[in-house]
Amino acid sequence: MIKVAIVGCGNIADAHAGTISMIPGTEIVAACDKEELMAKQLCDRFKINQPFHELSRMLEVTHPDVVHITSPPQTHFEIGKTCLEFGCHVYIEKPFTINTPEAEKLVQLADNNNRKLTVGTDEQYSHVSLRMRDLVRSGYLGGPPIHLEDYYCYDLGEQHYAKAMLGDRTHWVRKLPGKLLHNVISHGIAKIAEFLSGVNMTIIAHGYTSAFLKSISENEIIDELRVIINDDDRTTAYFTFSSQMRPILREFRVFGPQNGLIINESQQSLIKVSGKRYVSYLEKIVPLNSYAKQYRKNIFMNTKLFLRRNFHMKSGMRFLIESFYDSIIKGTPLPIPYKEIIITSRIMDSIFSQIYPN
Repeated sequence: MIKVAIVGCGNIADAHAGTISMIPGTEIVAACDKEELMAKQLCDRFKINQPFHELSRMLEVTHPDVVHITSPPQTHFEIGKTCLEFGCHVYIEKPFTINTPEAEKLVQLADNNNRKLTVGTDEQYSHVSLRMRDLVRSGYLGGPPIHLEDYYCYDLGEQHYAKAMLGDRTHWVRKLPGKLLHNVISHGIAKIAEFLSGVNMTIIAHGYTSAFLKSISENEIIDELRVIINDDDRTTAYFTFSSQMRPILREFRVFGPQNGLIINESQQSLIKVSGKRYVSYLEKIVPLNSYAKQYRKNIFMNTKLFLRRNFHMKSGMRFLIESFYDSIIKGTPLPIPYKEIIITSRIMDSIFSQIYPN
């Protein structure tokens, strides 16, 4: 039985508690928040026995095997450090830490204490991301990726915390080095980081405040971002973040020397893009027929997942948590290598230093 504790009892903690509760062989033994009422409410919702408002007291009383840190990012490093030093394995919600030095210190501390870490970029483990990764590993691209593109759009009107942030000049999101972007772009950057060497990366970032935000007198928050990345392996990547672009895309594209793949996270679709060319007008017919067949196959697969009750919004989180727990119990590889966590952090540091230079 894995004993789990949750630190930070805001909205995302509910997703963690609900997901952990579905995993056999686990028990949530405690919830902790500096606001004790928040911890008590989470415990009531998920039938957790012990609420705490002091981290050290929670660790001493319950001795969890794994701690899930779901507090604001500014607290991730200190809480993670305390938990690792106590002897716990740690799952940290994205963004992993505030900056790369903090990320590197936590990774080193985990190694020194023979503990394990992961980060909650769970979109890397959605159904379509898993299928894409299998195809890449099988050699479908015809070699290493040459170019990557990620579109990560965000609707400010649909996100409760975004509304709160826009209405509160002292909100914790505004205090992050990358402000709004810091808290939301990890998913997209992590998808790119998975395929980069991380050696001598060149990163060019351009960000600006949309006309929409300016119309409501918001000039501090940057909500439009365009990034170009190049590494020593000559793998290139484009990253686009937008709160105004429509449709609201969550799409990742990877292209190799022979073929490409396109996944859509919102629709949970995967399309194989063949590099083969057809003669004359066949080029305008055969590929379209292939795409039509693939979209129908995606419909069938998604329907099957739905009927099996394996198509919930946080299926990626469940797979990531289960894989992390397996790495602890069975000694399997970590679901997200530390190298990818560090590359993601380095890219984000570079972006924020360029768009918020002061």
